[in-house]
Amino acid sequence: MTERIVILDAQTLNPGDLSWEAFSDLGNVNIHDRTPAALVVDRSTDATAVITNKVALDAKTIEQLPQLQYIGVTATGFNIVDVDAATTHNVTVTNVPVYGTDSVAQHTIALMLDLARGIRAHDAAVKRGEWADGDDFCLPCGPIVELCDRTLGIVGLGRIGLAVARVCQAMGMRILAAGRKTDGHSTVNGINVEYVPLDRLFQQSDVISLHCPLTNETAEIVNSDRLRLMKRTAFLINTSRGQLIDQAALAQALRDKQIAAAALDVLDVEPPAKDNPLLSAPRCLITPHVAWYAREARSRLLEMSAANLKAFVCGAPQNVVNIR
Repeated sequence: MTERIVILDAQTLNPGDLSWEAFSDLGNVNIHDRTPAALVVDRSTDATAVITNKVALDAKTIEQLPQLQYIGVTATGFNIVDVDAATTHNVTVTNVPVYGTDSVAQHTIALMLDLARGIRAHDAAVKRGEWADGDDFCLPCGPIVELCDRTLGIVGLGRIGLAVARVCQAMGMRILAAGRKTDGHSTVNGINVEYVPLDRLFQQSDVISLHCPLTNETAEIVNSDRLRLMKRTAFLINTSRGQLIDQAALAQALRDKQIAAAALDVLDVEPPAKDNPLLSAPRCLITPHVAWYAREARSRLLEMSAANLKAFVCGAPQNVVNIR
């Protein structure tokens, strides 16, 4: 049987610099750059396979697609799919657990270095003419800190967290982690890690970087209480999920100088509302969910998503997130 494949939101994964050939080899493909919620059912009515990144497939949608056999999420997180409803309707759901480790880790380090060195602020001052008009050979535009001998706290020491830890250990940082492992010192893939309770991590870290998935337990894991535990000189970085942070609480903490700075690649609603409090918060660096976006990472994601579908078609599904 020829697969009838619908790709609901192709634009972010492939804005035109990659090929969809790996999918077209598997069946008839309809590609939509973007799909509003009102058109999901119409566009997917005859599909046996639907590919989505951020377009939601809830229970009501799934039950209106009787031909549907497969949902492929072109991401690691799959909370945009009602997995229970998919299971009820005998629909296999897959994700891509590993594709952008290096891309996200490098973006995290870039954000950290900007907070520590003030790269953007100094560049802007030079281009405003402040250096040319100055009296000295150097023009410091704010605090510059060395990361050596500082403490990095990682919330979620998975593949990305470990990649970040590896770079930071090379810079001479001490690594703390909060996770499922019992407290104490350990060596993980050659990285010296001290596991501590989450609140202690917030108290002791000079930089906190979030790399955990979004679950009921981790939603707003960074809240007003934990922000009060942090050092006033500390940085908070999030390249994971926006909902891990209570955004109003973080904006207030930045305004009150409760922490030194934050750098975020993700927000709880994307794109954000123009009145999102973090958009006007001081010392808050925000990039528009592009940590994963390196062409190399997107190419891997596309190929691995196609491989997931091919494995399903061949009767040996892989990276399945629902038990059938």
